[in-house]
Amino acid sequence: MFCEKCGKNHATTHIKSVVNGVAREYNLCAECAALYGYGTNSLTGMLASMFGDITQKQDMMDMKKCPVCGSTFSDIAKCGKVGCGECYDVFYDQLIPYLKRVHGSTKHIGKIPNNAPLVVKPKEQTVEDLRNELSRLVAQEKYEQAAVIRDKIKEMEAQTNE
Repeated sequence: MFCEKCGKNHATTHIKSVVNGVAREYNLCAECAALYGYGTNSLTGMLASMFGDITQKQDMMDMKKCPVCGSTFSDIAKCGKVGCGECYDVFYDQLIPYLKRVHGSTKHIGKIPNNAPLVVKPKEQTVEDLRNELSRLVAQEKYEQAAVIRDKIKEMEAQTNE
C-alpha cells in the first residue's frame, strides 16, 4: 500500500480519525507522517499536532504576547506547552477550545493526594440524579417536594443550554 499523500513510498503509518461521526483512515509513509507531526511518540508531539491545525491562522494572534514569559499563542501551539501560568489568562479564548478537545472538559477534576486528610466532598447532583429523585417523590405522592426538584432540573437544563 502506498502513501496517500506522496504516492511514492510504502505507507508505514496508519491514522484513524473520527470527526463529527465520520470515520476516516489515512495511510502515510514515514516522511509524510513526520510532516504532519505523527512521527514522534512523545506527548509533546501529540499535543503540538492537536494545536498545529491553527498555526497558519495566527498572524494576528502573534501580536499578543504573554507579559511574563513572552510566549505567543503560536509558540504554545508549536510546542504543545503553555509558557507560564499567566498564559492561561492572556490566551484564555484561544486555549479553551483546545483544552476541551484534549481533556474532554474545561473543568479540572484531579486526584486527591494519598497524604491528604480525608475530606468528604459533597457530590454534585446531576440532572439524571434529580430525575430519579423526582420519580421517587411522585411515586410517594410528595408533590410539593417533587415541584422543588422539577424546578432544579429546569434550572440546570437552562444553564447547560447557555
